[in-house]
Amino acid sequence: MMIYKSNSLKETQNIAKGFSKSLVPGDVICLSGDLGVGKTSFVQGLAQGLHVNAYITSPTFTIVNCYDGTLPLYHFDVYRINDSDEMFEIGYEEFVYGNGISVIEWPSRIADILPEKRYDITVKKDLSVHENYREINIEKRG
Repeated sequence: MMIYKSNSLKETQNIAKGFSKSLVPGDVICLSGDLGVGKTSFVQGLAQGLHVNAYITSPTFTIVNCYDGTLPLYHFDVYRINDSDEMFEIGYEEFVYGNGISVIEWPSRIADILPEKRYDITVKKDLSVHENYREINIEKRG
């Protein structure tokens, strides 16, 4: 497991941008953390590293946003998903087992269908350090 410390939004994005260089087609990133911790900021950094020329927003209501870059980027927010069947209805397998990079926010909601081979990334705030401090844990599984 790799642990990164970030003191700002820009540092969080730069950590993600650097991490994006190690990604290969088909990689899945399960991104966890409380509301407002910086998950979307992390995805913005990934997108920069993948040369995505689009504004990255959380797909809270659309469930998935798709972006073109050096590799396709599929950004899921499954917070509003009730069960895994809903994921299959939107073509989950085509994205996750395709040739792009899939990022899944709130992965615990669909834990039963997550691939074994994936990156588990957790972003945590620590207000005892300071307001913008984040700890980013990256663990490769499978």
